[in-house]
Amino acid sequence: MIDLATSYLGLQLTGPVIASAGPMTGRMDDLLRLQEAGASAAVLPSLFEEEAIAEERSLHEALTKAVPSSAERLNSVHHPGFPGLGPERHVRLVEEAKRRLSIPVIASVNAARAGAWERYAALMVEAGADAIELNIYAMATDPGRAAADVEAEYLEVIQRTRAVVEVPLSVKLSPYFSSLPHQASAAVQAGADGLVLFNRYYPPRLNLRTLAAEPAIHMSMPNDLRLPLRWLPVLRPQLPGTSLAVSSGVDSLRDLLTVLLVGADVACMTSAVLRHGPEHVRVVLDGLTACLDENEYESVTQLRGLAGGDSDNDTDRGSRDRADYVEALSRFQPIVPV
Repeated sequence: MIDLATSYLGLQLTGPVIASAGPMTGRMDDLLRLQEAGASAAVLPSLFEEEAIAEERSLHEALTKAVPSSAERLNSVHHPGFPGLGPERHVRLVEEAKRRLSIPVIASVNAARAGAWERYAALMVEAGADAIELNIYAMATDPGRAAADVEAEYLEVIQRTRAVVEVPLSVKLSPYFSSLPHQASAAVQAGADGLVLFNRYYPPRLNLRTLAAEPAIHMSMPNDLRLPLRWLPVLRPQLPGTSLAVSSGVDSLRDLLTVLLVGADVACMTSAVLRHGPEHVRVVLDGLTACLDENEYESVTQLRGLAGGDSDNDTDRGSRDRADYVEALSRFQPIVPV
């Protein structure tokens, strides 16, 4: 028997594919289908900090209208009784998922800065979340803020989250830091038990009729793996005790094998299951089992990191990367139409 079991954030998982945050992980029927197909954990849809801010404002307005002379009573309210508002539905989904699923349930928070959402992260842990995934989605646009200021605020968000949750914490990183290894290491020191590579920015779509920018979702494709694959073999030996997950672009057996070979603990799937359905997870896992069997591996742990190529003492990765870059450009031969 081939053993697909792995460990992520200290959680023992049945396999290396987890269902990451998306529309399907917000619906109980789809969560059950994903579990049946072999997803070894589920990351629930993100609680956005904007939802928490909106609820705080609604609560403040409701209470000040009811008791305008007792503003100090606002400070004593810790669990608002407004279950129909945004953040509460995330807590209820955690409760239901824990009740009906046998796989670990990971709650997700999407934030740009520290703030009101922190207590909801704690509430989701109280509801039974096995871990928290923190997606820090913040685009730096102020020319008055230096890179060091941006990075410090990033780390403050991690520290504040770590302070309110006792379960394992993963942080979904951006790939666009000047020194990603430094920021990744700092994130771990700030309290992250694992890193997810990477979050993706969604550029707006320009409406050519109205000349207005409109929000747009661009599902990931295998080509999006180029950034995680660039950094996985660098980060893996530098952070040997940190869980590493790959997001964005894992669509096929080939993609899964590639990220495992360069050191990922798990692969996250969202766009692939939206395109192919939850049963696609089973197709990929069956392919992985067959591949391991064919190559006489007994477990997925034997496969992990075989193609990483780096060691703890490898300090010349940058020079080798530049040499690879020069060689790739030198070898390139354009296709000339006949």
